[in-house]
Amino acid sequence: MKSSLKTLALAASIIAIPAKADTLLGLYVGAQGWNMETEGGFSNDTDLTNFKFDDETKGSFYIALEHPVPVIPNIKVRRTAMDTMGDVTLNSSFDFNGEIFNINTTLNTEVDVSNTDYILYYELFDNDLVSFDLGINGKHIDGTIYVEDAADASNNAEEEFSGIVPMIYSRIAVGLPFSGLGVYAEGSYLSIDDHTLSDVEVALTYEFVDNLAVDMTLQVGYRAVTLELDDLDDIYTDFEFSGVFAGLEVHF
Repeated sequence: MKSSLKTLALAASIIAIPAKADTLLGLYVGAQGWNMETEGGFSNDTDLTNFKFDDETKGSFYIALEHPVPVIPNIKVRRTAMDTMGDVTLNSSFDFNGEIFNINTTLNTEVDVSNTDYILYYELFDNDLVSFDLGINGKHIDGTIYVEDAADASNNAEEEFSGIVPMIYSRIAVGLPFSGLGVYAEGSYLSIDDHTLSDVEVALTYEFVDNLAVDMTLQVGYRAVTLELDDLDDIYTDFEFSGVFAGLEVHF
């Protein structure tokens, strides 16, 4: 944990350069509905067991504040629900948190890796046609994994894990003049200390309200999250969450 926080602070100092900022204070509030498909598995060691997971519809909510002070970064906080259920029939024994599940056992699992992104970023380039943001993201993963024998619910095990993972954040948006249409790509990335994480989305946007009081924009796109953890509180994972989403953003 301390190592992650030090890395995050170092990254902040590297990108803390003067940048163009909004001339007016801006508040952005957004919500998305995500059709989330899940693949992958987990274990207490590098020998992962893959499960078949249910498709879920999950929500993501965010708020961002942009201000006119060039040397102080803008801030965005985003919460994403990422919980799902799955099952597997074991073709080898599975040891999880000290409980041993034998071969041919059908295991049910509940996985919750919901997370909160704390993003500090600068607008390096911003006009009516193109904008580009760069910053850092402290992704706080607060997870729980539960497994139980489908034939005997008393035979179960649960692991909790938590950590802040520092990631590089970027966003580029392009607008089509006088149409309200646009497109953006936004993502956070990390490959350090045997952890490999990415959180990327691409969307088409349509601004259907644009006045002095408020702007409102529809979003339709695709999001993919990979979560490869190597010994985060004794948890190893290789998850991929992906699917289409639709959202609404309000700018005050």
